[in-house]
Amino acid sequence: MNRLGILISGRGSNFEAIARNVANGSLDASIAVVISNRPDARGLEVARELGLNAISIPSKGLDREIYDRLLTEELNKHQVDLVCLAGFMRLLSAPFIRAFSNRILNIHPSLLPAFPGLDAQHQALDHGVKITGCTVHFVDEYLDAGPIVIQAAVPVEDADT
Repeated sequence: MNRLGILISGRGSNFEAIARNVANGSLDASIAVVISNRPDARGLEVARELGLNAISIPSKGLDREIYDRLLTEELNKHQVDLVCLAGFMRLLSAPFIRAFSNRILNIHPSLLPAFPGLDAQHQALDHGVKITGCTVHFVDEYLDAGPIVIQAAVPVEDADT
């Protein structure tokens, strides 16, 4: 059974979906730790309510590699097998990615390689696409460019905003 380390920055809706699937047995894993770079992230409160290890490592004002070393230490302390980026809004350094090579998954709100980076849903709407979706992919050293694990398409309705 894989021990998950889930990284979040905000409300934690993707984390909650993972936690539900772990709890109902659909996902053969356990959540070892939930970490946010923002101490006020609602997802931390949800994780604590679920009885999970929930930690804030504030990133504000820290150099990326220093912050990523702190993350690595915390993930290793909890013996994490797989890192899940679930709304984690920071770019990870090359040393962090190498430390967890082929063990970092990202959830991205577009059908990659279309609309990488921030505001993917707005990018899709601005371009007038008729179909968008979600991608889960392995993280490499390039932005939203790692090998795709799975994708799901979603139609864009005329009234969508």
